Amino acid sequence: MMLPIKRSATDGGDERLGVMVPDPKRRATLKSSWSGARNIAGLGGLSLKRIVLNLEPMLRSWVREEVERGILSSFHPSSRSLLNQIEASRGRSLQLRFVDKLPPTIFTGGKVEAEEGNPVRIVLFDTSSNKIATSGPLSSLKVEIVVLNGDFGADEREDWTENEFNASVLREREGKRPLLTGDLNVTMADGVGTIDNVIFTDNSSWIRSRKFRLGARIVQRISGEVTIREAISEAFVVKDHRGELYKKHHPPSQRDEVWRLERIAKDGAFHRRLASNNISTVKDFLRLHVTDPSALRDMLGGGISNRVWDTIIEHALTCVLDDDEWYTYTYYGAQQRVGLLLNSIFKGVAATFGGQNYQPLEKLTFSQKLLVEDAKRQAYRNVGDLVLTNRQAIFGPSMTLTNLLPEPDTIPNLLLQQPDFSVANQDQPDIALGF
Repeated sequence: MMLPIKRSATDGGDERLGVMVPDPKRRATLKSSWSGARNIAGLGGLSLKRIVLNLEPMLRSWVREEVERGILSSFHPSSRSLLNQIEASRGRSLQLRFVDKLPPTIFTGGKVEAEEGNPVRIVLFDTSSNKIATSGPLSSLKVEIVVLNGDFGADEREDWTENEFNASVLREREGKRPLLTGDLNVTMADGVGTIDNVIFTDNSSWIRSRKFRLGARIVQRISGEVTIREAISEAFVVKDHRGELYKKHHPPSQRDEVWRLERIAKDGAFHRRLASNNISTVKDFLRLHVTDPSALRDMLGGGISNRVWDTIIEHALTCVLDDDEWYTYTYYGAQQRVGLLLNSIFKGVAATFGGQNYQPLEKLTFSQKLLVEDAKRQAYRNVGDLVLTNRQAIFGPSMTLTNLLPEPDTIPNLLLQQPDFSVANQDQPDIALGF
C-alpha cells in the first residue's frame, strides 16, 4: 500500500471544502476535468449521471487517500514516524555509489573484488549533506547488481535517466549461462552494502567496447518524490580464467618474470630480446634501467614509442623493493675516498667521505654531489665489484638505515621509497646531478 504524503493547505488545498490537493499536477487535472465536464454538459447535453461517471475515478482516489491517512493515524502510530521520515527525505538527491575501485582486469570464475582484494562496497550517498545516508527507511534498501556495457558513462555524464541505465544492462549471450552469478541482491545496512559473492561467467570480448561495468539499482519502488540515482563502476576487462596465468602483477615484485610488466607479452618480441640479454626478472630490468637506461631502451628496439616505453617503466617503478638487500662500492678519487650505499636495484641512496658517517644524497653539498656522480659512473661500469652488505655491518646493531633519513617535511622515506626516474629525460646524458 503506498503511503500518503502530508501536504499543507498552502500547497493548493481548498479550506472551504476541506480537501487536500496532492500536488500541482492533480490540481490541473481537477480543474481541467471539471471545466471539461461543464463544457461537455453545455455543448453535448450530457446527463448529470454521465458527468459523475467521468469524475468517479478521481473521487475514488481522494477518498482512498483520506481513508488510508485516517487508518495510519488511528491504529498505527509508529507508521506516522515512518511517514515523517519519508516526507523529510523528499526532494533530496540520493545516489548509489561504488566506494572501492575495481581492478582493470577481472577473470571469469573468480569473485569480483576491489583492487586491494577487499569486498566491493556500495553506499547510499546524500549529495545535499555530502554524507552517507545512515538512518531512515531508505538506508536499508535492497539493491540489485547488474552488468553494464563499458561504453555507458564513458562521457562522464551523471544525469542519465532510469531508462538509459536500464537500456545499457547486459544479458548473457545466447546459449550461455547468466552473465553474472552469485548474490546479486544486496541489502544495505546503515546506508552501506557489500558485494561478497559475485562471479562473471563470460568474458567481455563479444561487445564493441570489450569492457563491462558493474551497476547497482534499487529493487523496490520508492513512493513520493524520492529519486535514487543508480551507481556505475569504472570500466574493466573480463578475461577467461585461463588468462590469469599470464596476467600482469600490480605491483610487480622484484622476483617476477619480466613479462609480468605491462606491454611485455610472454614470449613476445620484447620478452625474447630481454631474455637474450639475460634480463629475466623485474629486478634485472630495473637494475639496467638505473645503470644504463639508454642500453635498456635500445634492447627493446629502436622503434619503441615513447608511450609504450613510459607505460613499461611506470609499471616497473611501482615494484616493491627488498629492504634487506644493500650494496656498497668504494671509489678512490683524486681528492678523497667516496663510499656509496646502493639499494637492491643499484640506486644510490647514501654516501660517505673519508670514512665518515653515511649521509643521504639529498643532503650533500654541490661539490660532494659531483664526487658521488663520478663514483656512480665508476660503480655502474663495474657492477661486479659491488659488495653485498649486511645492514649491521655498516651501522652496527643500534643504528638502522632510517637514521639516514632527512627531516619529515622534506622526504618522508628516502631509503625505502621506490626509485623515481624521469622517463622524459631518458635521452639526456646518463648521469644527472641530484640523483
